Amino acid sequence: MNRLRNLRKNALLRGLVAETAAPDPAKLIYPVFVRDGEGIEEEIASMPGVYRYTVDRLDGVVKDALRAGIAGLMLFGVPARKDEEGSGAWDDGGPVPRAVRRIKELCAAERGQLLVIADICLCEYTSHGHCGVLRGGEVDNDASLPLHAAAAVCAARAGADMVAPSSMMDGVVAAIRTALDGAGFLSLPVMGYSAKFASAFYGPFREAAASAPQCGDRKSYQMDFRNGREALRELACDEEEGADILMVKPALCYLDVVRAARAQTRLPLAVYNVSGEYAMVKAAARAGMLDEARTVCEVLTAFFRAGADMVITYHALDYALRFCGKA
Repeated sequence: MNRLRNLRKNALLRGLVAETAAPDPAKLIYPVFVRDGEGIEEEIASMPGVYRYTVDRLDGVVKDALRAGIAGLMLFGVPARKDEEGSGAWDDGGPVPRAVRRIKELCAAERGQLLVIADICLCEYTSHGHCGVLRGGEVDNDASLPLHAAAAVCAARAGADMVAPSSMMDGVVAAIRTALDGAGFLSLPVMGYSAKFASAFYGPFREAAASAPQCGDRKSYQMDFRNGREALRELACDEEEGADILMVKPALCYLDVVRAARAQTRLPLAVYNVSGEYAMVKAAARAGMLDEARTVCEVLTAFFRAGADMVITYHALDYALRFCGKA
């Protein structure tokens, strides 16, 4: 008889033969919503513990991130003004460029380091809420590419350490790489939202970023959640276009895609543990249905076990500061 239980009898044995290490906070990235205005730090109702900050109120979250030892912050802008083209996305005085500069100042004052990653998309900045410009009621892919490129160069000028185009426009990684190189930012990495599915799990984010489409939906450019092989084509395209890091989003229902992506590419692979996945855990924990610490540890470990090299997650600070070692 094979007695597989022999190596499970105590914690030391289980640790000795563990195939996946406990998630390292240095492999986690924390998303941060930055809004226009002053003196505001408002909790997002559907995402307990997650806030929208004005730039002058970023001190606390930066200090927490440094204390937690996480890799960095991913910034999403919530502007006061929107228009048809989303021109606020490349405004040097917008919330994200100002936040990048402020975070760098705070890190210098604290003698610490955080990667500052700028999400690049138009949906938070367009009056219609789509990720590209509309022509005849449809998103015009090619007309949207130079706008994403302008937003990426704007973030780079502000001092961002990485840009991450999230719109799922065909060719967006190549357009951004070309623009960054042309502006002298040859060494600035690009993280592609390479396989981003049209998912029901984005609802809380759309509240947080005020980015819900005002007409139609995003199924014509985000991926059909029924398709796994197509995701591998998307990943290959971003790799060919010059992405430095690839991503699968969402994460929890797409571990098969993560595993297949890991087998296909040698590039670093990220997953985005999205707002709805976070909100489900929080709601169940608050209802007494789950042990939050153990659940978060298990979820994060699953991403790394499937093949992810890094995880973008709203659990990052809780995990690093409260839950480490409680799996």
